[in-house]
Amino acid sequence: MAPGPGFNDESDACCESESTVYVHNPHLDGMTEDILYHFNLGTSSHNLPAMFGDVKFVCVGGSPWRMKSFIEYIARELGLEDPKAEYPNICAGTDRYAMYKIGPVLSVSHGMGIPSIAIMLHELVKLLHHAHCTDVTIVRIGTSGGLGLKPGTVVVTKQSVDATFLPRFEQIILGKTVVRSTDLDEGLAEELVQCSKELSQFETVIGNTMCTLDFYEGQARLDGAFCSYTEQDKQEYLTKAYESGVRNIEMESSVFAAMCKLSGLKAAVVCVTLLDRQKGDQLTSSKEVLHSYQQRPQILVSHLIKKRLQASSSKKS
Repeated sequence: MAPGPGFNDESDACCESESTVYVHNPHLDGMTEDILYHFNLGTSSHNLPAMFGDVKFVCVGGSPWRMKSFIEYIARELGLEDPKAEYPNICAGTDRYAMYKIGPVLSVSHGMGIPSIAIMLHELVKLLHHAHCTDVTIVRIGTSGGLGLKPGTVVVTKQSVDATFLPRFEQIILGKTVVRSTDLDEGLAEELVQCSKELSQFETVIGNTMCTLDFYEGQARLDGAFCSYTEQDKQEYLTKAYESGVRNIEMESSVFAAMCKLSGLKAAVVCVTLLDRQKGDQLTSSKEVLHSYQQRPQILVSHLIKKRLQASSSKKS
């Protein structure tokens, strides 16, 4: 472990098998029970290996409704759909997050913003670790504001950058600033782009994603309750972002990338753009159009999962 309260890049390297979901916390070994409070699950109250040990794919997204919609869609795509199934919320005992499972696919909501997804990821990583899951791929699917892209374009994140366009996630731990890498799995990103080419249904690009702490001022919007800058200031900032390689803006990717790297999870971020932020701040498309856009990350990630499972089945046979 690095000196101080965090981990440096050297200590981020996996000390176990690359396929293992692991944790950096020696205190867990001395606990007789680990309560995953916000999931309403625990190591004593639930048989986590039996419930989740077969998980190979985890998809996370902000909205509970969206994540239930995803599990229904992937069930149909994998031929696992049961007309009588209700796909119960595994976290029904809490109102913080929602979780659904079908076969080797787990779908979890994470709420909005870095604090909410960080809490969820701490407990998700521990869940996968306690369940002895291996070879897990995790993808965040969601919506975003685009830069220089047509609405409806899907962005696969190359790097998550902060509001100064640097690829890092900063967190204050014990009063000290800890900086962590926001690298994502390049091979997985390229595989997703190839899947989009095979689908040939919508445009997909690879680009940097700017992760902000706020939806309004942090993203240079002009329509919040407070705004201390001009339209020209906004455009100059967004132009700089575009020139640095940023193609979309959201509020979760940096901590997602950092925590997935620490835990040894192969991770990707796939977000659809709902508007071009250089042309406006508010969503003016119809609900039907926005709904169709929101389905695109689901379609893309489902194609990846289906393709992976078919390839695995062929190898076994």
